[in-house]
Amino acid sequence: MKEFLAKNFYGNTVENWLISFGILIGAIIIAKICYWAIGKYLKKLTEKTSSKLDDLLIDKLEEPVVYAIGILGFFWGFERLTFGAGVDSFFKHMFTLIFTLNITWLIVRTVDALVEEYVVPLVEKSESDLDDQLMPLIRKLFKAILWSLGIIIGLNNAGFDVAALIAGLGIGGLALALAAQDTVKNIFGGIMVYLDKPFKISDRIIISGHDGFVEEVGIRSTRIRTLEGRQITIPNAQFSESPIENITREPSRKIVLNLGLTYETNPEKMELAMNLLKQIAGEHPSTTEDILVSFNSWGDFSLGILFIYYIKPEGDILQTQTDINMAILRKFNAEGLDFAYPTQTIFRK
Repeated sequence: MKEFLAKNFYGNTVENWLISFGILIGAIIIAKICYWAIGKYLKKLTEKTSSKLDDLLIDKLEEPVVYAIGILGFFWGFERLTFGAGVDSFFKHMFTLIFTLNITWLIVRTVDALVEEYVVPLVEKSESDLDDQLMPLIRKLFKAILWSLGIIIGLNNAGFDVAALIAGLGIGGLALALAAQDTVKNIFGGIMVYLDKPFKISDRIIISGHDGFVEEVGIRSTRIRTLEGRQITIPNAQFSESPIENITREPSRKIVLNLGLTYETNPEKMELAMNLLKQIAGEHPSTTEDILVSFNSWGDFSLGILFIYYIKPEGDILQTQTDINMAILRKFNAEGLDFAYPTQTIFRK
């Protein structure tokens, strides 16, 4: 038996091979036990606490911790074996890279748990829906930054020339940026929309001749549902280059009417008409107190009355105009006030 264990196999004795495999299998078994214990007992303990943070941390960290045990077991078992300077150096560098990536994974999940526990509730309490829309994108961007740092640190510790690699990526990135400058502009436009908040989801806006309601704000483009029911996708770069009219945020809707009465209307009837207009707009519950009525023009075939009133933000704009126009028609007809229409009088000798 001792002779068999002392036999050399690929530069290592059978005994060392068996011990190394035993360490690796033992690490896998310990990792499995830890995974089972976390799910069976530790998660149940954290469920009893009032804080959700410990539940999130356990859920996020159980896999990186279990994998770390397996990686350490592999390294410990591998260290007992020798394959030559070149192979040993390669495996050590690979272990360093893999272990660094595993630590990065653990950090990313920890930060994500903290964001989910503390930052996301604050965003959900805010009045704006825009930050709710962009929060997942910001989380993905933050994760990408952490992973990039972890990969750079791992490659550097593994013996790679990171400076030369970054320089090469910088040249390639410059070429890519030149080719995709419109995309970059749209991304920065989306960031500016998030920071300036010129509108939020469900707001009605007008931009570049498009009038509609905001349905979705992405990192590259924004989708608007027009009044005709069509969906338009607008690149975010336009929001930093074009004026945006937010109709939803208007304090009130201004309505301007130009009415014309016949020239047979006497001064008393004209005064009555203007008083009726003030009364009709003043009695409607959806209008403000700002009402303007003026006898403002002598037309070719009519006496002009300028009628301006304002609809409250919560009022139904179309229905309010219908109510007021119907009231004008009824009361003017009842009082014998005749609306003028284009006519010509021809005198013959």
